[in-house]
Amino acid sequence: MQIRTFAALAATSVVSVASADLAVFSQYVVWEAFAAANGDDVVFTETFGAYDGFYDNPASGTMGPVTWYAEADGGLFANGDYFSTNSANVDLTFTLDPGVFGVGGNFFGTDVNFNVVPSVVEVSLADGTSFVAGVDSAAAFVGFYSTGSAISEISIYALNGSGDVWATADNLSVAVPAPGMLALLGVAGLNRRRRRG
Repeated sequence: MQIRTFAALAATSVVSVASADLAVFSQYVVWEAFAAANGDDVVFTETFGAYDGFYDNPASGTMGPVTWYAEADGGLFANGDYFSTNSANVDLTFTLDPGVFGVGGNFFGTDVNFNVVPSVVEVSLADGTSFVAGVDSAAAFVGFYSTGSAISEISIYALNGSGDVWATADNLSVAVPAPGMLALLGVAGLNRRRRRG
């Protein structure tokens, strides 16, 4: 029964959105265009190419003006361009400082040798918004864009009906305003995100 349930889930995707101010995307080009249309003109991407081996919590890096921090029970492990948990069947969580309005990436499951394995992957935000889909490729993309509150955390969990799986990320991307606009927004207190009454 477990394998049948896994197969049924793998064939579908489910979106649970906690806020009407949030959009979820499964294609990078559409996410990027939506972000640009909403005033976030610059996309920064962490490819994880500079990371290799084991990392204690939290590991960190920068994407333009944004610092990311990664954590997982048991630590983290990077191999090539893949950034993953060091333990199977645990969440991989990225905290973003400052928060952003657009975040996405390639999220999938791997085996102990970093081979991509068919998995049900849940990508969720701190507010309870989540996207669940069957993923069998390192090219699978999930992105979120908020026209309300900034996004400060994104978590990835993968499960496989046949055994252990490691939540893995590649090409973590954030969308931010162009540098001149960012300075103006800081002065304005990010009021541009408010809706007109």
